[in-house]
Amino acid sequence: MILVTGATGNIGSALVRELQESGGGPSRALTRDISRAEFPAGTEAVEGDLARPDSMKAALEGVRSLFLLSRIGPDAEIVRAARSAGVEHVVLVSSITVRTHPHLGPAEENLTVERLLKDSGMAWTILRPTQFASNALWWAAAIRERETVRVPYADVGLPTIHPADIASVARTALTDHGHRGHTYALTGPERITARQQMETIATVLGRDVPLVGIGRAEAHRTMAAFLGDEAADAVLDVTGGDVNDELLAVRDTVPRIIGAPARTFRQWVTENAAAFG
Repeated sequence: MILVTGATGNIGSALVRELQESGGGPSRALTRDISRAEFPAGTEAVEGDLARPDSMKAALEGVRSLFLLSRIGPDAEIVRAARSAGVEHVVLVSSITVRTHPHLGPAEENLTVERLLKDSGMAWTILRPTQFASNALWWAAAIRERETVRVPYADVGLPTIHPADIASVARTALTDHGHRGHTYALTGPERITARQQMETIATVLGRDVPLVGIGRAEAHRTMAAFLGDEAADAVLDVTGGDVNDELLAVRDTVPRIIGAPARTFRQWVTENAAAFG
């Protein structure tokens, strides 16, 4: 049995579909509210909340492999609960910032979770993705309202990854023992700037999507209002304020593991065009 946490999220929902389509074995999807969740036929849905590890006892029963997103709940308690339930292998989604920006608070927290897992006695596979293509949803409301999108570091290109590629790598790691004990840095197939992302969205929508580049101070004021100062600084550093060769590198990890080309940003936009109106 494979348990997928975050099963209604960008990665988890794609992973649940892949497990069913590939016949990768019985899978169970964790959701906070079964009444509002929809999963492919053959997937066992179970209610539970990573924020309350005590609620996951039923979900973990009989599970041998676990897909886990870091920093969603009290990770030390989640790892202990998984170990106590007899879980043998955990595929953890961490972040590439553990390598590229280890001094930032979120990266330090991710590294702590990685160490917890490695010290747990369970087998592990760690995925460190770069910026998600789905981060473009931050602009969705403005685009739907025909407003000008205001973006810092508009011409810094990062190798943005389609969340379904993270799911594909996770599915492979969950079903192939050869990936145990490995840490994988995951990127998309090419670097793409925010300006190019906006142009791609405009092309898919068939209309203009105006963009204006803004300075860090203005961006920080906007982000800090809902993320807080420290998180806003971290996001701005990682999206352009403190880029380095590690962050900019395009890696072949995804196609090498899944045996297919990495999905492009344009593919993600085409699949999610309705979100932009």
